Amino acid sequence: MLGVRLGNWLTAEDSRRLWQAPGSDTLKGKRDRAILAVLLGCGLRRRELAELTTELIQRRENHWAIVDLIGKGGHLRTVPVPDWVKQTTDDWLKAAGIVSGRIFRCVCRAGKTWGDGITERVVWHVVKEYAAKLTLTKLALHDLRRSCARLCHVTGGEMEQIQFLLGHISVETTEMYLGSKQRIHGAVNDRIGIEP
Repeated sequence: MLGVRLGNWLTAEDSRRLWQAPGSDTLKGKRDRAILAVLLGCGLRRRELAELTTELIQRRENHWAIVDLIGKGGHLRTVPVPDWVKQTTDDWLKAAGIVSGRIFRCVCRAGKTWGDGITERVVWHVVKEYAAKLTLTKLALHDLRRSCARLCHVTGGEMEQIQFLLGHISVETTEMYLGSKQRIHGAVNDRIGIEP
């Protein structure tokens, strides 16, 4: 058996279509685009995204990162932030006039921000709204996290680095996210360049 079905994964094209689905001409569109970009580009959980603050985004090793993110089980990790995700988030922050505190805020019908954050339910509604517009059926919010992992793997990301990105304690959990199991026949170590 080569794979274990755990959920849905988006292709790179569907992932791009999803995060670009919200229009960037409204405040809500900018926010929703940034939410989807962070979920797909950084693989955050909904709670992690809802609690994300501007202070956590810092430069490390000449790269943007979410530093000291408290994840599931209270585990601390650092999450690299791709430039396109940072730019999309900056567009939202600038338009909303947010300089500190929680990154994501509610946007009222009048097109203005209010409150000091969003709930996990708001994150779920954003994913549901744009998945429906693109007819991406049966897409769960956590499928975006799985899609981030799979896309990292497909483009050559090392299992260990994907495990760090997602904050998994066990590599087996990361393997489930990728829908893969160890292959014995045609194993990765069959031809590593040192055999006789």
